[in-house]
Amino acid sequence: MTFWLALAAGLAWLVLLLGRGFFWLARDDDRDAARLPDPPAWPSVAAIVPARDEAETIGATVASLLAQDYPGAFRLVVVDDRSSDGTGDLARAAAAGDPRLTVVTGGPRAPGWTGKLWALEQGLREAQAGAPDYLLLTDADIRHAPDSLRLLVRRAVAERRVLVSLMARLRCESAAERWLIPAFIFFFQMLYPFRWSNDPRARTAAAAGGCVLLDRAAFARAGGLAPIRGALIDDCALARQMKRVGPIWIGLTGRVDSLRLYETVGPIRRMVARTAYAQLGYSPLLLAGMILALGLVFLAPPLLALLVAGPAAWLGGLAWGGMAVAFAPTLRRFGLSPFRGLALPAIAAAYMAFTLDSALAEWRGRGGMWKGEAGPRAESGAGPRVN
Repeated sequence: MTFWLALAAGLAWLVLLLGRGFFWLARDDDRDAARLPDPPAWPSVAAIVPARDEAETIGATVASLLAQDYPGAFRLVVVDDRSSDGTGDLARAAAAGDPRLTVVTGGPRAPGWTGKLWALEQGLREAQAGAPDYLLLTDADIRHAPDSLRLLVRRAVAERRVLVSLMARLRCESAAERWLIPAFIFFFQMLYPFRWSNDPRARTAAAAGGCVLLDRAAFARAGGLAPIRGALIDDCALARQMKRVGPIWIGLTGRVDSLRLYETVGPIRRMVARTAYAQLGYSPLLLAGMILALGLVFLAPPLLALLVAGPAAWLGGLAWGGMAVAFAPTLRRFGLSPFRGLALPAIAAAYMAFTLDSALAEWRGRGGMWKGEAGPRAESGAGPRVN
């Protein structure tokens, strides 16, 4: 029995290493953007930032966007989504009178919409009044390098992409961040191989919500935000919508940084738990299958390598080594030792616990919490409840 378990784990890692677009190499990034040609004329761009209680980061986000070296017309819309900490005033202060900034005061969430998407919808109504050629959707905790927008537009125009998205470089300084954040990027690429997402012939579609550039005309053809208004994993839902009308692109970057602090495990757990069960379609059967699959792929190899003998131990050791090798490129991007890859089974176990936590929150009517507000499923009474 242990031999067949070890063989299954080994084959699973062979498929992951060779059969999912070589996602683990973390090679799909924006470093080639500097070599792409400039467009004949720079299109106009409007950026929309949804912000609720983002006093700690909104100033840096606004300042970085208004400091872009973009040669074309640019304006910025910040949606102050019912903040209680002066977010809107801090955004205005960071702009220092720059007329390109407009702060929209957001209203109560409309039925059926998630909080973030409703805030974006209100910002889009303001931004699209000027009929910009492109829309940049970016979060209130994202800091852009001065050339970020210019290179995003350069790729969109040169490669005729209707969506270009950058996976922001997440903060990786605290102990919790160093152990858990690189795995978040690794698992995201495992679920959505960037090479496949960037291939117009493949069904996979992914985007990172912190930085998404949209061709406005293509966005309109896709139906705007209304078709995905209740989606918790809104970035990938948007990517699927956009890929139906044209090619998309997602990559890693060093030009866009997340300023969000994760000093302890708790905030990371909440970040993952907000959407993990939604990723499984709120299905208990898929949840059980996911736990079994992750147990086979991540937990069985080290247990077999350490606790049994013979061929099963060797196969378990090879699979454990394979996962450490696969994790190494992501760790290097964060300046961390590749030997941390040996701890990936324990890290995966933590993410399994976060996913179970996500399911429990949904069953208790607290699923999809964003800024203290439950998602549309909770308001409609969807899903089981536990007292």
